[in-house]
Amino acid sequence: MSSTKKNWPKLPLGIRLLIAAHSMSVDAFSRYDGSAVNRRLMNLFDPKASPSRKPDNGVVSSDIVVDTTRKLWFRLYSNTTTAGKMSIPIIVYFHGGGFAYMAANSMNYDDLCKRLAREIPAVVVSVNYRLSPEHRYPSQYEDGFDVLKFIDNPDFEGFSAFGNTDTSSKKAFFIAGDSAGGNLAHHVALKACQHQFSLLKLHGVIALQPFFGGEERTESELKLVGAPLISVKRTDWMWKAFLPHGYNRDHHVVNVFGPNSVDISDLPFPPTLVFIGGFDPLQDWQRKYVEGLNKSGKHVYKIEYPNAFHGFYAFPQLPDTSLLMAEIKNFVLKQLDQ
Repeated sequence: MSSTKKNWPKLPLGIRLLIAAHSMSVDAFSRYDGSAVNRRLMNLFDPKASPSRKPDNGVVSSDIVVDTTRKLWFRLYSNTTTAGKMSIPIIVYFHGGGFAYMAANSMNYDDLCKRLAREIPAVVVSVNYRLSPEHRYPSQYEDGFDVLKFIDNPDFEGFSAFGNTDTSSKKAFFIAGDSAGGNLAHHVALKACQHQFSLLKLHGVIALQPFFGGEERTESELKLVGAPLISVKRTDWMWKAFLPHGYNRDHHVVNVFGPNSVDISDLPFPPTLVFIGGFDPLQDWQRKYVEGLNKSGKHVYKIEYPNAFHGFYAFPQLPDTSLLMAEIKNFVLKQLDQ
């Protein structure tokens, strides 16, 4: 039985209008066959924020180019009140948007990363990876890992922001992301845990309502028809636009513990924090992810918010967003103490 609007959490009018505008633009400006997105029109509904060289509540930011040929860059956020302290970790963040939408400088993500830098506190590296369908898998994963290799280098101009001038000790970092960015966080971490970094040490993964799927239709996908932001129709389109032609949703990067999955039991995959919302149609896939990590012998922590919809963390006025920030901080501090 599908949900009805009266069952959804009551949201302020401003949030409902923003969700409606985003949903309308995604549906209106994306070709039905997954072959194209009208970027010019989409940008009208995705306002961008400039980097802030003057402190904004204690956080400054700058944009750093990794590769001009593929327009790969990241926004670096530094907490001015903790500058130079050795204990401040790095959070490498991947934004959501179904691999096809949004950017590191989208206003919602700029605000979210500033909050992470301020409240954890941390140095945040927000990656602006290539988007589908113009760039399909594995472009996004390659971009993410290349950023890790780029920051694993004291010679790049922003390294001093990490507060690590002693190269004899490695700098703690976490890989984080929401929705499609949560999927990216998993797969980039999978590669990172098998790589020997010179200056960095991976301590954990933080996945906010990660975007996984499969050919199967789960109970939550069938039940939560009409839920905010996410629908089966939209997620099917996103996977079609993302995957190479000829592959279905049981591809191992989509259905990570499905029939074509990669066995990670013997890999040093780090502890993982997973957030799940009770009004998110993707919640069953997220629970399968938690179960898969458990069965593989990995440490995983699951946090559920019964009244949270997909993408709730983009709205700082919602109580669950503050709870999420506190849980991330607790997780980071716990892993740093290990």
